[in-house]
Amino acid sequence: MIDPFDDIPVHTDLQTVAFYNTENLFDTFNDKHTFDRDFLPKSIRNWTPKRYHKKLRKLGYAISLIGRRETGKHPAIVGLAEVENAKVLKDLLASKHLKNYDYDYVHYNSPDERGIDVALLFDKNAFEVLHSEPFFVELTNDKGLPDYTRDILLVSGILDGEKVHILVNHWSSRREGEKETEHKRIASSDKVGEIISNLRLEDSEAKIIMMGDFNDDPQNNSIKRLVDNFNLFNPMETLRSFTRGTTKHNRQWNLFDQILISTNFFKTSDNLFEYSKANIFDEDFLKTRDGRYKGTPYRTYGGTRYNGGYSDHFPVYAIFKK
Repeated sequence: MIDPFDDIPVHTDLQTVAFYNTENLFDTFNDKHTFDRDFLPKSIRNWTPKRYHKKLRKLGYAISLIGRRETGKHPAIVGLAEVENAKVLKDLLASKHLKNYDYDYVHYNSPDERGIDVALLFDKNAFEVLHSEPFFVELTNDKGLPDYTRDILLVSGILDGEKVHILVNHWSSRREGEKETEHKRIASSDKVGEIISNLRLEDSEAKIIMMGDFNDDPQNNSIKRLVDNFNLFNPMETLRSFTRGTTKHNRQWNLFDQILISTNFFKTSDNLFEYSKANIFDEDFLKTRDGRYKGTPYRTYGGTRYNGGYSDHFPVYAIFKK
């Protein structure tokens, strides 16, 4: 592929922080502990090693270009959702477009029944991990039994000399209906609030970046209550429109993928990181080119039909300036 941003100068004072839901990044091996049977070579989706490696190559290409237009370089930090295990992360970092970067990852296996987790990629030259920890979200189903979902991942570290705390989320889906499942996302929202409160008990000036696929839009209660109660800023509030979002369902755009920041990223100082801008990374190569889904994310599968694309979500990103 031709690099569309290869002549952009590198800005050493800028860093990109991104989030990407990778749409079922499963390996091709059966894991008896999870429901991954749809993503096997002889499954209904015919998930072969060739298709798997094509997806890794495409995701790596997309990741390498997030924020490049503004910074001239690959992102320093990328939160991921829908990754099956550590193997797929290793394979992703070894893929064609990422193998020459000094990326590492943070990942914990979550109790999610489908076996999909969140993770964090980071450039070791820009970010040093000091602490990482998964947080369990306690949910129950209609019968009062445990309803297992993705953990919330906390990674604290030094980004270009400054301590930041990153929370990576993938909240419960709306598959059974928005209202019917809202309590699950509220439970995740409550857990995030608890984590932020504890971070601020240790350091009242803790700089926090919260990212994820929240399966809710910026104006939904689960997000708004965090913004209002924990002094956060959501740059994504102004990005969603009738013609733009990160994922499309029933002919309607949603902005489920978001990056929120603590408001102390606006404090101006010569030697501190400041928030600069945020955007959806919805370049043309990530879009379906024609047909009834023209302009929507070019996904790997439509149901069980193989399309060969990237993901059913666009990535989002924020630029920080030193």
